[in-house]
Amino acid sequence: MKIFNTLTRRKEEFVPLEEGKVKMYVCGPTVYNLIHIGNARPMIIFDTVRRYMEYRGYEVNYVSNFTDVDDKIIKKAIEEGVSAEEVSTRYIKECKKDMADMNVKPATTAPQATQEIQGMIDMIQTLIDKGYAYPAADGTVYFRVKKFKEYGKLSHKNLDDLQSGFRSLKVSGEDQKEDPLDFVLWKPKKEGEPSWPSPWCDGVLAGILSVPLCPRNILARRSISMQVERI
Repeated sequence: MKIFNTLTRRKEEFVPLEEGKVKMYVCGPTVYNLIHIGNARPMIIFDTVRRYMEYRGYEVNYVSNFTDVDDKIIKKAIEEGVSAEEVSTRYIKECKKDMADMNVKPATTAPQATQEIQGMIDMIQTLIDKGYAYPAADGTVYFRVKKFKEYGKLSHKNLDDLQSGFRSLKVSGEDQKEDPLDFVLWKPKKEGEPSWPSPWCDGVLAGILSVPLCPRNILARRSISMQVERI
């Protein structure tokens, strides 16, 4: 069986890291509303991949997360006058119902981002300690893109390409960045938003962090056979 490898950009023979077992991570939805066709597509496609792997005799550990803290969820909660948790809980329930209606098998594990906050804080602190991230005066923490020499390797983009495509947009906190390419890992809370204590400020994680941490904690990052972010 051959599978397309995004890094090498060619089809390669699939060899699991552990004989007879496949560990899959598929990026799940941000639960701020009912799912749409863009959410349903990867659910159906990779449920099919999972079922085929099981048909081939593999023991499949299938992990797919719910991003249950995000600006869209917070916006929805403020509009409705309810908590962000109430919004995310409602739409996780609706998402699971829709998945069942589409005959998509439940994930082996479906972690929620809010259950991994401390792990994300620990991950950010490790990045800071190693020089890959830095806190700004207001407690915002940025990833230092140019410190990571392999940034863009998977997408086959180099930093010059990214820099040339950068649009000079003045947004709040932009002048705190060391470099326009740097991006937010942790941000200070705003009035009425959910927040968690951290060494830098009471705040909230950037949604981007829910993707790397959930599979790392549950599957052990270096033993994932297949990871899918978007299609």
